This record gives sequence, structure tokens and C-alpha cells, in this order.
Amino acid sequence: MSEADRALWANYAAHVAPLRGRARPDVPPVIAADVTPPAPAKAQAAPPPPMRMQHAPVITVGTAPAGLDARRWAALRRGKLRPERTLDLHGQRAQEAHGAVRAFLAAALADGVRCVCVVTGKGDRVEGGVLRREFPHWLNAPDLRPLVLGAAHPHRAGSGAVHLLLRRPRA
Repeated sequence: MSEADRALWANYAAHVAPLRGRARPDVPPVIAADVTPPAPAKAQAAPPPPMRMQHAPVITVGTAPAGLDARRWAALRRGKLRPERTLDLHGQRAQEAHGAVRAFLAAALADGVRCVCVVTGKGDRVEGGVLRREFPHWLNAPDLRPLVLGAAHPHRAGSGAVHLLLRRPRA
């Protein structure tokens, strides 16, 4: 410890009342400091640039995406494509739900799942709840947009759930 550190410790220790049956801690002894300057930091290699993926189009829930045939889109929109996994976001805060959606979609894509369902809930307002309003924004984030091909409510009455058709991973 340097002399300044010892003085700081002594000042602090003077204001501390020791526990019953214990003595006040001693001031640590001065240790001769090594005067050799630290070695200069090695220049780290620049991180590799992020992988560039094709620019994916904006995802709109309920709008047919480009690159998806009409038959597959109709099956997704009508709920004929059965989701292989479901994520229910009821009771979660927006930040928790956003992290859960990101992890859920990444895991589904890694496992080769093609269709998933995310339940946001309808919300208690005319425009929907917070999760329902924020969900399309999350899907259009740069890290999630390349993963999703299309999004649709499986039927008109079920606007609290969204079926997502995930892209096939490129080899």
C-alpha cells in the first residue's frame, strides 16, 4: 500500500467501532512498490466484421412477404401451418419479453424449427397491449429480421397470437 492508501485506511478505521470482543484492525504496513512501468498493452487484433446477411424486407404482421408462395402464405394466415413451438408472453414486462423472444427465435432456428407461435395477448386497449404493439418492432430489429420470413395472426379472432414462419438457415 502506498502512503496515501495507508492514510486513507487509518482515517476510515478511526471511525469504525469494533465488534464486541474484537480489536480495531491494524493499519497495513507499507510495501515497497515496484517502480517498473507496466508493459504496454498488446495490440489486439481487430474483431472480424459482422457477417453480412441479405437485406431482409420489413416484416409486417398480416402482410404477405415477398418470396413466399401464395399457398404457403394462405396456410400460415389461416392457421393451417401448425407451430412446432409456442412462446407465451403473458405477464411479462416488455424488456423481459423482448429478451425471451430473441432467445426463443434463436433457439428455434438453431433446432431447425420452421413455424412458431408467439402469444402476446390482446391487451386491454383498442390498439392492443404493450407487448402486442412492440412485437412488430422487435421482429424488425436488425438481429431478428433476417430470421423471420412471414408473420400472421392465425385467424381473425386470435389477434393475441402471431404465427411466424422462420427462414431456413443457409449452409
